[in-house]
Amino acid sequence: MRKRQGFTLIELLVVIAVIAVLMAILMPALHRVRQQARKISCQVQLKQWGLFWKMYCDDNNGNWLSGNGEGSGRWWVDEMLSTYKIGEDMRVCPQAVKALGPSEHQGIGYWAHQAWQIPGTDIIGSYAPNGWMCNPPASNPPTGSVWGRSLVRDHWRTPNVKGAWEIPLFTGGWWVDFWPRHTDQPPTIPGGPPDQPNVNEMNRVCVDRHDGFLNGLFCDFSVRDIGIKELWTLKWHKSFDTRGVWTRAGGASGEDWPQWMRHYKEY
Repeated sequence: MRKRQGFTLIELLVVIAVIAVLMAILMPALHRVRQQARKISCQVQLKQWGLFWKMYCDDNNGNWLSGNGEGSGRWWVDEMLSTYKIGEDMRVCPQAVKALGPSEHQGIGYWAHQAWQIPGTDIIGSYAPNGWMCNPPASNPPTGSVWGRSLVRDHWRTPNVKGAWEIPLFTGGWWVDFWPRHTDQPPTIPGGPPDQPNVNEMNRVCVDRHDGFLNGLFCDFSVRDIGIKELWTLKWHKSFDTRGVWTRAGGASGEDWPQWMRHYKEY
């Protein structure tokens, strides 16, 4: 009797089918592990940024940046990058490492997984500061504003304030800075609408970087994840209403949010 050689076609098909089933089971788990690793890596980078910001305050009588300087984020980028030699790898979240290009400006189709780029430069990043943490010059009257959008009296000026753990300092974002207000409308779509400075600037930080969350550094230099809808409950500036219209305490319900945000956790 001749000895049987190799596998039959049926046996090969069965093996291929089993491998396909196993891959279908394993791939989502591998994706979750990869996403979690990127989230943790992002938090580690923000902890390092906490050291940079603390060193800056220690070197400047305990105060934040003045907010003076050029627009498009140069007011903080130039100061921080030149002082502490922060490389590009520290400026980008592992989930947002590529920008659209130097010719693209703010709000033109930016998405959660794209980095920003300062126009006319090669400087990119995917983190940005809360503009309300600036320390405006004393020459400004209490009723004055910074960059035409933020009242001087509402700025934190220093990390040494009550409730620093709920005041965002530096978070993920699709533009170089932001001045959120509790009345800001959530973005109607994930990548827009096109940005308008001084209008709904919460949109600049409302990015789904980590499966319904983004990471943030707070004024006590702690780091944690932030739920997308939780953004409206944080104390961005001194007069910010943490129980405003876009919170459960303020009466907001799931149906009030844009379609793309309705499945996120309520706060």
